[in-house]
Amino acid sequence: MGKLEDLEKKIRELTPDDIKIVKIEPLGLAIAIYVKDINAVYESKDYIKNIASSIRKKILVRTDPSQLMPIEKAREKIKEIVGEEAGITNIWFKPSVSEVVIEALKPGVVIGKEGSGLRRIILETKWSPTVLRAPTLPSKILEGVRKSEIKYEDEIKKYLVKVGKRVNESYGETGWIRISMLGAFREVGRSCLLLQTKKSNIIIDCGINPASMDNEYAFPYLNFMNIPLSEIDAVVISHAHTDHVGFLPYLFKYGYEGPVYMTTPSKELTALLQRDYVNIVKRYWDKDPPYDKLDIQKELKHIITVPYQEVVDITPEVKLTFYNAGHVLGSAIVHLHIGEGKHNLVYSGDIKFGFTQLFEPAEVNFPRVETLLVESTYGGRGDISPNKKERDALLKKIIMETIERKGSVLIPVFAVGRSQELILTLEDFARKDKDWNIPVYIDGMVLEATAIHTAYPEYLRGYVQKRILSNDSPFEWDMIKVANGSDRSAIVNEEDPCIILAPSGMLTGGPSYDYLKIMAEDERNTLIFVGYQSSLSLGAKIQKGVREIQTTDDRGKLKTLKINMRVETVEGFSGHSDRKQLMSWIRNLSSKPKRIFTMHGDYNKTEEFARDISRRFGITALAPYNLESYRLR
Repeated sequence: MGKLEDLEKKIRELTPDDIKIVKIEPLGLAIAIYVKDINAVYESKDYIKNIASSIRKKILVRTDPSQLMPIEKAREKIKEIVGEEAGITNIWFKPSVSEVVIEALKPGVVIGKEGSGLRRIILETKWSPTVLRAPTLPSKILEGVRKSEIKYEDEIKKYLVKVGKRVNESYGETGWIRISMLGAFREVGRSCLLLQTKKSNIIIDCGINPASMDNEYAFPYLNFMNIPLSEIDAVVISHAHTDHVGFLPYLFKYGYEGPVYMTTPSKELTALLQRDYVNIVKRYWDKDPPYDKLDIQKELKHIITVPYQEVVDITPEVKLTFYNAGHVLGSAIVHLHIGEGKHNLVYSGDIKFGFTQLFEPAEVNFPRVETLLVESTYGGRGDISPNKKERDALLKKIIMETIERKGSVLIPVFAVGRSQELILTLEDFARKDKDWNIPVYIDGMVLEATAIHTAYPEYLRGYVQKRILSNDSPFEWDMIKVANGSDRSAIVNEEDPCIILAPSGMLTGGPSYDYLKIMAEDERNTLIFVGYQSSLSLGAKIQKGVREIQTTDDRGKLKTLKINMRVETVEGFSGHSDRKQLMSWIRNLSSKPKRIFTMHGDYNKTEEFARDISRRFGITALAPYNLESYRLR
């Protein structure tokens, strides 16, 4: 008897006679039980809890489709149960899994005290409710992703059953374990790691280097995997930044059909960043991107979202747990438990183990860690960030000096993370200084990314979460203006100076590059860097002193652009840990690793950081190169 058959047998043995099971089937990471009478389930005390603890799987108990209330009647009944106070924005039905998705501005009202609202919905309509928070700002991406899940629900359901069958297979004894470095080792960008056992192949992150379109430097070394994409069991994504998720659609373009695991906010942000990458490559690099929007759509159908600290099986022998990384919305530290305790690997992704206004610091409590892979973006001995007070004082000083000489400020930002941290900082300036009335224009993806933040306040620091839930969102501050891409010159040439937050953060294309061309030659203006600049990027060149660059005018003719504007860097806004924070994070880990690999850092920094880890903690630490492999067991 196989593992699935064993699970089904156990479920039936634990099910009282009055609960008539129609069907049991795997559904992605859960086991779905379809019953004739859902009321009987709720009358049977602790039925779901007992089964879940017995088989150690997530359990979904659903009404058999034949017993569901008709959709339009159910829609009206749900509105009647919930009332207008909840601010329902959408009600979608998924007949294939007997589920109703309710999107509302106040999900708590839908849920009701101790779940009373959900209980009424399921008992009176027989549909199992899932509640989503509507963003307080408009988001086409979030709306599109959620609607696509409804549009393709039958296709997604078939795929989830297939995944469920795969992860519940028997696997035997775990033998060897190996990791191969396919990107972001002794460099920043194109993060990619391959984890292999005798029976499992897992890719962790699949990014691109946004500062380059040269295949040798831009894309991960997937051609060196020596296995076809059809043999990859799972892809795990730590977070939605282009250098970690930007190359993922390429896998689907060339035949990958398996699951992708990430947190829920990462799903919408991933779609946003990948679509933008396609547009930037076409417009600013004048090249064909490595994939198109149809490949992104295919990828979205295969994403399975996992909340923090929920243990899930992603292959028969590998369990995955995500932990808060403190870096950007939904960013996760990846913990893999291999072969029933044979080995535990932690992949940090990008982490922030220090104060930010957006997130709690990165998690340090893991059950076990034998192998740790840790980022080292700021792992060099001189990489010490100023404290918040010093950082904010310098930013405010530079802005005020620019405004006094009637100039405007351009801050190139990463749309996800740094933009929102800056909005909170600037809003804080205004709350503490009544005379602060400088308009802040947000352009490009910044509005979309910020809207997605308002849909997931539970991932944010308590103070920000509370403000969003009490209709006092700092992201909707009255000095924030939304820029229309067609009026960038008008914004810059307005009589009143302003602050402009525009992606891309490294000036490699996007609105920030367009603003640079408009603003660069006016010495009254200021360019402020607040995030990491890859050594290959235009931002890094200007930061290091380049004051003339080749660009094109409105007619496409080459011209030399002089950088006459003031150029400044304000450290301390990064979502990455500095040297002290990285060392502190390693020191505070609840389980001491036996071996550490440094990654995601410039060539010399990864080596220096590894050497200093070994000296300080007495742990074997290495700085591997791309294309190296290591046997862990």
